[in-house]
Amino acid sequence: MGMPVQLESVIVITGKETRLKENYFQIVKEGYHLFPLDTSLIVKRMEDDEIVGSGVINKLEWSEGKTTIIYRLTALKTIN
Repeated sequence: MGMPVQLESVIVITGKETRLKENYFQIVKEGYHLFPLDTSLIVKRMEDDEIVGSGVINKLEWSEGKTTIIYRLTALKTIN
């Protein structure tokens, strides 16, 4: 039996990010998502929104049908 995995190239935050410290944030997404690690990615609030910045994912964890990522915001293009 296979495991469904979605390959991602953009960090979409949908307002669900949690600040851990300084420029580090955590997001928990439903399902299993695979992101490139240690590579600069675009950050958007919603899938169809404009780019709000860029970030680098430092940690990715799959557990109990969810994906948790920790990323560092490296550039911010807009403020709230």
